[in-house]
Amino acid sequence: MIQYKYRFEKVLTIREQEKQQSEISYKDSVNAFEEVATRLYELLKKKEDLINAQNEKLKLGASIQEIHFFATFINSLEQSINDLQKKVIQARTKMNWHEQKLIEKNLEVRKFEKMREKDFEAFKEEQDKVEMLMLEELSSIMYFKKELR
Repeated sequence: MIQYKYRFEKVLTIREQEKQQSEISYKDSVNAFEEVATRLYELLKKKEDLINAQNEKLKLGASIQEIHFFATFINSLEQSINDLQKKVIQARTKMNWHEQKLIEKNLEVRKFEKMREKDFEAFKEEQDKVEMLMLEELSSIMYFKKELR
C-alpha cells in the first residue's frame, strides 16, 4: 500500500509556525496592554486617594501652602494620567491588530488542514478502489485456476 503524503505539508508547517509566532506576539501585546492599563489604574486610584485626603484636610483646615502643594501634585498626576491614557489606547490598538493577525493565521491553518482532510479522504477512496480491483483480479485468477483443473 502507498504511503500518504500531503502535497502542501511544507506550506502547512510554515503556516503553523507563523500562527505560533502570531500567538506569541498577541500574548506579548496583551501583557503590554495589561501592564500599561494597570499603571493607569494605579495612578487614577492614587489621584482619587489624594483628592479624598485633600478634602479631609480642607474639612480640618489646611494652609494655603498645603492646598497649593495638593493642587500642583494633582495637576502632575493628571498629566501623567493623560500620557498613560494615550499609551493605553496605543497598546489596545496594537493588541487588536495582533489579535486580527492571529485570527487570520488561524483561518489559514484551518484551510490547509481542511484541504489535507479532503485530500486524505480522496487518497483513501482511491486506495480502496485499487484494493477492490486487486481483490477482483485475485478472485478471477483463483476462479480460472479452479476451472482449469
